[in-house]
Amino acid sequence: MKKFFVSVAAIFFANILFAQVQDPVKWNYSAVKKNDKEYTVNISASLSPEWHIYSMTTPGGGPVPTSFDFKKNPLLILEGNTVEKGKLYTEKDDIFGVDVKYYSNTVTFTQTVKLKSPVKTNLSGTIKYMVCNDKMCLPPKTIPFTVQLD
Repeated sequence: MKKFFVSVAAIFFANILFAQVQDPVKWNYSAVKKNDKEYTVNISASLSPEWHIYSMTTPGGGPVPTSFDFKKNPLLILEGNTVEKGKLYTEKDDIFGVDVKYYSNTVTFTQTVKLKSPVKTNLSGTIKYMVCNDKMCLPPKTIPFTVQLD
């Protein structure tokens, strides 16, 4: 019976520890109105200490780069490409065998959108990303997002 309780306790505490690093990224979304029909949408990632997220320009063969899949909205047009802003690190990774590009602490992804007419709508879609620290990588994750434009 004592072994049973020790086993249950070990599983319980392992789950608590794993849950703490389940997602070391907090996402924030905002839209800045430039004029009646144009917005700058900011999607920011804040990372727990020692974790990093990969750049959209990380080469193939390496970790999964951050990417955005914007849902089609007939009321708006995406202007240009999504731009990333933050302190970019590049280093040769012996495990992946490529030069990986990543951000620590924070990174902001910016997308300009133009409305076809001045109406209230939103920009939505999904973010796919992967995070690692010096000891492990978490599996790639895809999350939905929505940003109000009004």
